[in-house]
Formats: sequence, C-alpha cells, structure tokens
Amino acid sequence: MTAVNPASSQVIGAGPVSTGGVSLHPLFAVGAVLLGALLSNVDTRLFSIGLPDLRGGLSLSFDEGAWLSTAGTASQIFIAPAVAWLATVFGLRRVLGIPALVYAALSLLIPLLRDYNVLLVAHIIHGLLLGTFVPATLLIIFRNLPMKWWLPAIAIYAIRVGFTLNAGVSLTGFYVEHLGWQWIYWQDVIIAPLLALFVYLGTPREPINTFVLREADWGGMLLFGSGVAMIYAGLDQGNRLDWFGSGTIVALIGGGVALVVCFFINETLVKRPWAHAEVLLSRNIGLALLTILLYSMTSLSNSSLAPNFLINIAQLKPVQTGALFLLCGVVPMIVLLPLSIYLIRRYDVKLTLIIGLAAFAAAALLGTMLTSAWSLSDFIPVVLLQSLGQSFTLLPIIIIALSNSDPTAQRPLLPISR
Repeated sequence: MTAVNPASSQVIGAGPVSTGGVSLHPLFAVGAVLLGALLSNVDTRLFSIGLPDLRGGLSLSFDEGAWLSTAGTASQIFIAPAVAWLATVFGLRRVLGIPALVYAALSLLIPLLRDYNVLLVAHIIHGLLLGTFVPATLLIIFRNLPMKWWLPAIAIYAIRVGFTLNAGVSLTGFYVEHLGWQWIYWQDVIIAPLLALFVYLGTPREPINTFVLREADWGGMLLFGSGVAMIYAGLDQGNRLDWFGSGTIVALIGGGVALVVCFFINETLVKRPWAHAEVLLSRNIGLALLTILLYSMTSLSNSSLAPNFLINIAQLKPVQTGALFLLCGVVPMIVLLPLSIYLIRRYDVKLTLIIGLAAFAAAALLGTMLTSAWSLSDFIPVVLLQSLGQSFTLLPIIIIALSNSDPTAQRPLLPISR
C-alpha cells in the first residue's frame, strides 16, 4: 500500500509489498475466489436467518443466541485486517487452504455441542477462520491471476453480498424444513475442503517470508483488530442492552476506541508499522474506504427491509418467502452481472455506478411507502430494484478504487472508460 505525501511529493510505504506468482491453473483460482467469497457471506446470512431455529436446536436462550451471533462476527472483524499481511508472510496456501480444512472439521462438530461456554469458544474460532476467506480470496485475484482475468474475478467477488442476502433466505428455508438446522453448519463440511483443493491447485507454492515475520508489528495488528471488534460488539448489542445505560456497552465501545487510539500511537513509534497512518488517511485510500463503507450501509438497509418485515412482522417462514428473493433477487443478478461487466469495458464505469445508485435510491423510495398491509407480492418491485443496484454498484466502486489506489502509476490498473 502506498500513498503520496503532498508536502514532500514522496511516496510513503507501509508494510510488505504483496506479490505472488501467476497461477498456472487460473480456472481453479477463480473457483477459489468464488467459493471463498460466497462461503463467508452465505454462512453469516444463514446463521442470521436461522438463529431462531438454532436457538431451539441448541437449547439456547435469546441472550445466549445474541451473544453467539456477536462473537462469531466480531472474531471475523478481528482477523480480517491482518489477512493481507499473513498472506504476504505465509502464502495463500497456508492462510486459506489450511484454515478451510479446520473450518470444515469445526462445522461438523458445532451442532453436536451442548455446553454453552464450549459452544461460544467454538463460534469464536469458527469466526476467526471464516474471517480469512473473503480478504484472502480477493488477494488471489491480484497476486495470482493474469490481469485479463481481474474484471470477471472481481465481479464474482463484488456480487457475493447481494447474492447471499437473497439466496440465503431460500437456502435457510430449505435446510430447516427438509434437512434440519444442522445443515446450516454441515454444508461447510463439503464446501470448505473443496475451497482448500481449489486454493492448492490455483495458487503457487510460496516460501515463508522470514524477514517480514521477524519485523512483524504484532502490537499494531492486535490493537487494531481488538479495538474494531470491541466497537462492533458494543454496537451490535447496544440496542438490546439499552446502549450507554449498560456498563457492558460502555466498556466495549470505550475500550475499543481506546485501543484504536493506541493503535495509531503505536504505528508512529514502531520501526516497521503494519499500517502507516498517513497511508490509511491519504486521499485515495481514505475516500475508497469511506465509499465502500457507505455502500455497505446503503445496500444493507435496502436488502434487510423485505426479509425482516416478512419474517418479523408478517410472521412468514423463510421457506415461504424464499421464492421471492430467489426469482426477483438472485436470478436478475445472474443475468445483469455480464451486462455490468460489458458496460464497464465498453463505456464509462461511472455510468454503471450511476445506474446502480439510482436503482438503490428508487428501492429506498418505495420502501418508505411500506405499511402493515403490504403482502409478499408488494415487495417484488423493491427486490428487483435492489438486485439491479447490487449488480451495478459495488463492482464499479472497486474498479474506481483500484484505478486510483496508486498515485504514482502512469495509467489506471484497469480500463475504466472507452
């Protein structure tokens, strides 16, 4: 990661440069990107929708289920920022392939556990392993794929959010009604080893970078990961525990903020900082991160409206609502994704982004008309517009961010206009 100091016009480097050999089997590398990107989001979505059934199957109270969900996601947030560094040091085979096998074994065991403390620890480890998948699969694209493969591979990566938000409803309903809630976990016994195989076949073998390992900024990684994870846990549990009326929430958010502040102090003091503050706060990197954060908030608010209303207000089961999200959410994305790639290649990437944002805005506007009288069919236009927005928004954002991520480059990393 690099940035330019405007005052001195010098390039500032932070952390090791992540390079890797070109894959001899790019189709397997793309398969690893597809499985890794989907696995994380699918598992998170299935757990969220299937939590009531999981609580019943595991004999958990509402509070125990809520903390189980928070612990699993917080541990993903803890590990995710460090994955790029870990992949640079240990190689993608070790960082992604081995955790995938452990993840499969743990997914097999979790439905059999009944002690809550053991279950909580298992979900924390489960989340740590799951948190490596999305960042590591993105690294496969840039480290191991030829540049001509980047756009379709990034498109697969970008579409994972919208795809899983919609397909997760149908899949959860099918598992709970026909196979049993245990398959929310047991599906990974099949998928995760396949991911490990694709990683092994699609990425080259890399030696451990002992120099970077010796110079590791462990303090920076632990401070940042712990701080952000604590802040998330406080925000996730805040509404349930009465926000700052709860000592737990005050401790989590206050402690998390303090750790993040210590992280920035640490990065100014260590010899080889893990993430230089001037890089994180630089114009290109900072704006790209802010844009993706705003997209995440917008897409989540749009995509959560229909399933939350239908499940919590209309009291419909996932199996009853799944067809809506499958036919009006998933199928249009599959059709529209190639069109999105075509528009980016042939025309201006900004045009694609404008179409996607306009679709999200229209879906949000329709959502403001929601009343208790709405039925399943009333959500069809909303879900269709959200599907269009998901297909045309995140991919252009990533392309624009990549094309402007290196101010010293003589030309964009990817063609973003004709």
